[in-house]
Amino acid sequence: MTVTIHLPGVLRACCGGASELSLSASSVRVALEQIERSYPALYRSVCDETGTVRRHVNLFVNTSHMRDREGLDTALAPGDVITILPAVSGG
Repeated sequence: MTVTIHLPGVLRACCGGASELSLSASSVRVALEQIERSYPALYRSVCDETGTVRRHVNLFVNTSHMRDREGLDTALAPGDVITILPAVSGG
């Protein structure tokens, strides 16, 4: 089952400038494991050393925040879109 990962501009350098990735994954956790193997710099930007998504990074599955669903165990269906969205702050 293929899902699409949308990447913000700030993280595109971690994966050769790609704006999106296509992966075969059954859950958010499996998608992150694939990212860890294929794009370790991107993975380190999204997850900390324990494998937890960093506090300032938000992951959306389609339009729902994964934390409002089953977290890393959120199931994915073919055609789902995961959007990686780092928090923005400043003044």
